[in-house]
Amino acid sequence: MKLQLLLALGLFGAVLARAQTQDDTVTLDDLVSSANQWAQENLDEDVLRVLQQADREKVRKILADIQKQFQGEYVIDLASLKEIAKSVIPLLESYEETLPYALWLKTRLDYLEVADQLRLIIPAPKPEPGQALKPVPNPSPQKEREIWITKLTERTYPENAKPYVSRLKPIFVSERVPPELVWIAEVESSFDPRVRSPAGAAGLFQLMPATARRFKLSTSWPWDQRLNPEPSARAAAQYLSYLHGHFKDWRLALAAYNAGEGTVQDLLTRRKARGYDAIAGHLPAETQMYVPKVEATLLRREGVTLADLRVPARTPAR
Repeated sequence: MKLQLLLALGLFGAVLARAQTQDDTVTLDDLVSSANQWAQENLDEDVLRVLQQADREKVRKILADIQKQFQGEYVIDLASLKEIAKSVIPLLESYEETLPYALWLKTRLDYLEVADQLRLIIPAPKPEPGQALKPVPNPSPQKEREIWITKLTERTYPENAKPYVSRLKPIFVSERVPPELVWIAEVESSFDPRVRSPAGAAGLFQLMPATARRFKLSTSWPWDQRLNPEPSARAAAQYLSYLHGHFKDWRLALAAYNAGEGTVQDLLTRRKARGYDAIAGHLPAETQMYVPKVEATLLRREGVTLADLRVPARTPAR
């Protein structure tokens, strides 16, 4: 098993390295160095200690590289990760300590599959003599919305959601956030509170430590309240309420929830834009997938669009 893990993870790293070299403005050495530094700063060494040293370094490198690809600008670049990610997930699942990372990656396989679909329908730019190969352009926001609606049309109701949806909706209402947005948890974690991202997000709503502390949650083990459905739902609802109050638009609020409010505000300012569609193609690749997937999920689970959402009325004091 150890040798199999080592070989699979090594192959994954090679695939990612080849994808990353498409950006001729950054050297592979730069990317590897950056990924290693990122992994050192973000991945939980205690979690990875179950692996032997060689395997541990491979896992750290892979998870860091995946995160870097998600933060890249080009959606189609994610397609190269699909098959190798599928082969790595069972290996990560075989270790209890690395299972949360496996669950995180499994929840995001949709992004890789959709990227692969888009790769087949978006023509690559024609090579020009003496010029570097240009990246495949991002799909339009409308095309992404359409492909996500199609992908989720027949997706069955998730078993993991049954204990949580009716229980957590009142929390969203109490924070004056549309209760339908509880379904963000399907997109973030497949309603599995064990999920942890390589960047350190955790729980049903994948709250980063700084965001959780901002909304008064403890993030210290063993009292990490992000793993508790009710406190994490309240913090997520409070954050969404704040973001919607700031951006006045649910697509922008969702983009900020995923990519960070600073990233979204900076793009709006630099591009003198006011709406999501005007900046969508410049957001991180994961965010370009995340927003339309949330939209399609709401349509599938609740039969509503983001435009249909209504802020609950304030409950009168007794």
